[in-house]
Amino acid sequence: MNLLNIILLAIAVGVFLKLRSVLGRRTGHERPPYDPYSDTGTGNDKVVTLPKRPRDGAARDRVVDAAGDPFAMGGTAPNRWRGIAEPDSDLAAKLDSVAAADRDFDGEAFLHGARQAYEMIVTAFAEGDRGTLRPLLSEDVYKSFEGAISQREKDGLTVDQSFIGIDKATIADADATGSRVRVTVAFSSKITSCTKNADSVAIEGDPVTVRQVNDVWTFERDAKSRDPNWQLVATGAAA
Repeated sequence: MNLLNIILLAIAVGVFLKLRSVLGRRTGHERPPYDPYSDTGTGNDKVVTLPKRPRDGAARDRVVDAAGDPFAMGGTAPNRWRGIAEPDSDLAAKLDSVAAADRDFDGEAFLHGARQAYEMIVTAFAEGDRGTLRPLLSEDVYKSFEGAISQREKDGLTVDQSFIGIDKATIADADATGSRVRVTVAFSSKITSCTKNADSVAIEGDPVTVRQVNDVWTFERDAKSRDPNWQLVATGAAA
């Protein structure tokens, strides 16, 4: 082996050792590369979902008392609807009936999902997004919304809207009939909105004035169904 070969071999060994010190050695415990298509989560951003009731000790404090688990024993905890309904109120009794039919019902989680659904539906209706609306609405409500969108398109009208946010969302009513459970929510939100004609001239409202909107919406689902989705089944303006 001549001197040049020895020098080249020494350089190659040096490069190898340098790379190993920087990159490390495989141990069999490395994380696999991130695959954006391998997400196995079950969330759906176009439905109002109902998560399982909490089972860990800290979260269970909201729904249990010293006597144990009221879901298992058929009882009700004194502060079960804290922040949602007054103890011993008519609304609390109605929510108890919903929880009796749907053991996974959680008032706070439901309100969180309802707020998301409200913004999605209001925005999708303004944009004429039928694909987003369809799974969120009952058949009758969808027909009503779709009819309004179709008429708007026929007249060459568009809606320029900005959803600013929800100021308040509270459960106003609830009931259970068999396995069908319904919860009515009163929403108070702020938006800017105007309707424009085919020439982009505003013919109703304006794009800068913030309006207060008060709605009362009712959501429903079948508690016996494995489908966690709640659908909007009725809409109305708050008194």
